[in-house]
Amino acid sequence: MFRPAAAFIVFVSAVLAAGSVLAQQRLPTIPPDQYTADQKRAAEEFLAARKVPVFGPFEPMMHSPEVMNMARAMGDYLRYHSAIGNTLSELVVLVTAREWSQDYEWYVHYPIALKAGVAKDIADAIGDGRRPTGMSTDQEIVYDFTTELQKNKRVSDPTFNRAEQRFGKKGVVDMTGISGYYTFLAMQLNMARYEFSDAAPRLSRFPN
Repeated sequence: MFRPAAAFIVFVSAVLAAGSVLAQQRLPTIPPDQYTADQKRAAEEFLAARKVPVFGPFEPMMHSPEVMNMARAMGDYLRYHSAIGNTLSELVVLVTAREWSQDYEWYVHYPIALKAGVAKDIADAIGDGRRPTGMSTDQEIVYDFTTELQKNKRVSDPTFNRAEQRFGKKGVVDMTGISGYYTFLAMQLNMARYEFSDAAPRLSRFPN
């Protein structure tokens, strides 16, 4: 006879097995020797611009090399040359990665942010989902602007006016662009279930 306890064990095993399948990477990295002509061209342009082979979020996007290359080009400006500077840009990236619970973005940009001048206590508070204390005036402006944009999908007049007065119209466009760009990358990575180092720390998940 098929006992209830045995049925429960079978059910749990099936759920765990299904979860394992669902957790697998959906868009495996394409080996360079299997690139199509379009993928080869995109990879060459990536190497010329970034001085490294295709990596990280650009790997799943290589399944659509045109999207990958356009994303890389936008990132070339927003990451390295934005109007708000690298330190504040990295603060935007951390807030965005935290809001999307994007482990790879956090894993890569947490040490970059610290090196760029974001205090560890501030970065750790963002990672915990808390508003940091001890931020500079510029950091408060950037944190409030990006947090409102991510959580509310818009920015209030007082927050916008404060940001525009400090960074100008170009600055608010660039700041929004950085948050939007890393949101785009987070969406691609989360959708693809991108896998990376098992030893890397993971962000806790915010409740849905």
